[in-house]
Amino acid sequence: MGEVVGGARVVVVMGVSGSGKSTVGARLADLLGVPFLEADDLHPASNRAKMASGHPLDDADRRPWLAAVTEWIRAAAASGQGGVAACSALRRAYRDRFRRTGADVRFVYLALDRAVAERRLARRRGHFMPARLLDSQYATLDPLHADEPGVTVDVNASESPAEVLEAVVRALTDGGPTSRNTSSGLR
Repeated sequence: MGEVVGGARVVVVMGVSGSGKSTVGARLADLLGVPFLEADDLHPASNRAKMASGHPLDDADRRPWLAAVTEWIRAAAASGQGGVAACSALRRAYRDRFRRTGADVRFVYLALDRAVAERRLARRRGHFMPARLLDSQYATLDPLHADEPGVTVDVNASESPAEVLEAVVRALTDGGPTSRNTSSGLR
């Protein structure tokens, strides 16, 4: 569990539930030919049950999940292949933890207004995260800071995953107009 020195880049596609991080993350991983992690899959059953019953997670609940995501990031970078993870990563402290692995981590924050997120979640079926937990996610959300390696992509106007993926790739590769912090890149 030591620190990674160098290694391949890991992109963390982050945001609140309904922002499209899983869809965009999987498509980005496919485009790049790297492994993909749906971080929700690493939640213990107790976390899934708690959220499904309408109760938000606290930091104690998130601790084992964050440890598992952190280890995946470390391993993906150390493999030399890198990867893409879809992970809410709502707090800067969580993102800092991922960066402390020593991996070359870049964040893609899919920014979404609460009303749009609520509409999207109302259409979603079969997911353990109910729309009534959105308030807790927005209360926890600490958007990317200017000194964090990554980009912010506004996804309010687009329902098309292909359009969002195009905007993400553009922002990551050349600091396109959807980008806020362009010190990153896919290069």
